[in-house]
Amino acid sequence: MNAATLVAEIEARVEAMPVRSAPELRALRREYSKRLRTLPASDVVRIAAALIANRRVHRFIGDELIANRADALATLDRRLLERLGSGISSWDQVDCFACYLSGPSWREGQVADETIVEWTRSKDRWWRRAALVSTVPLNVKARGGHGDARRTLHICSLLLDDRDDMIVKALSWALRALAARDPEAVRRFVHKHEERLPALVLREVRNKLATGRKNPGPPRR
Repeated sequence: MNAATLVAEIEARVEAMPVRSAPELRALRREYSKRLRTLPASDVVRIAAALIANRRVHRFIGDELIANRADALATLDRRLLERLGSGISSWDQVDCFACYLSGPSWREGQVADETIVEWTRSKDRWWRRAALVSTVPLNVKARGGHGDARRTLHICSLLLDDRDDMIVKALSWALRALAARDPEAVRRFVHKHEERLPALVLREVRNKLATGRKNPGPPRR
């Protein structure tokens, strides 16, 4: 079966679903991951890229097809990443792209720090968010992170003064993810930049450092 046929088949399966919830979509992705396991990594990337470009199904299916094949993920460089990220236009699209593809590729040295730095300078809010969210896989254990305060805080420092709501929320997330790995580094960063950090970031990050949660609920009785 060729790549175009597989892409059309996946799209048709998704469109035929009575309910397109995350569990059902993920089950379908797992089915196709098994079916594609004997294909070369380049074919998996080509199929995923077509699914993402066609925009007929949620992009996490394509992102996960790549992310769940280590050899496919290892082929991603800046050119491929920026092609796969082309057209990102919502927080959920960005977060899938950054958590599954760009963050792990950066962590493993497949793209240079300067690539992520350049994204922070983009006029497109979604690429700036992608830069921040790409730090999450550096630090979150469940995403393969081991902690990287230097790179995380460098990217955060470049977007300190960006008041776009999508950037502010991503900045909080990036710092909270690092706080679980290196709380002292985050405390020093917050103290140094307290006057420049948005109120939401200060509140959520301080809550995380103090309680382990960004928004602690009322005390239990």
